[in-house]
Amino acid sequence: MRKNYNYTRRKLFLPEYGRHIHEMIDSLLLIENRAERTRQAKAVIAVMGNLNPMLRDTADFKHKLWDHLFIMSDFQLDVDSPYPQPSRQELELKPKKLRYPQSRIVFKHYGKYAHQMLRKIASRPGGFSMEDALSVARFMRSKSYEFNNEHPNNDSIVRDVRIMTEGGISIDSSLLHTMRHDYHRRAQQRNQKGRNNQRRNNNSNRGKFHGKQRHYHNNNRK
Repeated sequence: MRKNYNYTRRKLFLPEYGRHIHEMIDSLLLIENRAERTRQAKAVIAVMGNLNPMLRDTADFKHKLWDHLFIMSDFQLDVDSPYPQPSRQELELKPKKLRYPQSRIVFKHYGKYAHQMLRKIASRPGGFSMEDALSVARFMRSKSYEFNNEHPNNDSIVRDVRIMTEGGISIDSSLLHTMRHDYHRRAQQRNQKGRNNQRRNNNSNRGKFHGKQRHYHNNNRK
């Protein structure tokens, strides 16, 4: 008995349709009458549509089926199609290769945007704004914390700002200390607010517990 293995058969252009659909399309190529070949091609299109009935109402579904029919015939099928027949060159077009940015990031834990913002601030005609520079320093602090899970030293931020701007921006470290104290004050306020909420919850729970005790004692007296 002759054995027929898949590795001995021809390659399937669209494996999701299965080998039987490919064999139907191969049989279309053997029909000499063009009108009969077109009629049989429409029947094959109907079978292909039955494989995915949930996609029948989508836009251009029939157009995709006809395109797949020509692809599976290796663009050799000659029938009257209601849509323009695709060509091999159109489908084998490759997109243009994307150019990836090759800019060097000086300090990766700050990200590239910190360097770009500092360069724009330093290149202003009227000189840089200390308020804008401190805003970038605050951004650098947050990104460094995300990267290292600890707040960097203020002196290191001042040094890194000077390096990234090539000496164009010099920040007073005392302002950074103030910013650090502001951060701690806000953190303390959040912690104090959380403790106050916890006390209120404990007091409300304690009141409910005492109310249940009073209700229990009153029932026992009766």
